[in-house]
Amino acid sequence: MFVCPLCNGLQTIVVHCPACNWEMKEQGRVVDYLDDYSPYLDDEGLKLVDGDQNSSEEHECVHLYQCTKCDRDRHVSINELHR
Repeated sequence: MFVCPLCNGLQTIVVHCPACNWEMKEQGRVVDYLDDYSPYLDDEGLKLVDGDQNSSEEHECVHLYQCTKCDRDRHVSINELHR
């Protein structure tokens, strides 16, 4: 079993905006923004539709980061940990 260290509060990751270098705010998993029910669906199935077909093989969880200064978004792949 693999778990995302960010989703499970095991670690925090600081990401800086590529445009203004401001610290970005983590907004959750990208797949949670797909539709109203995606936060309640199976994680492994959702990884197949998050835009990265290899994420289920590579055990990654893609998170959305947003800059509070210039409002840019960035997707960051987080390596999941084997549990």
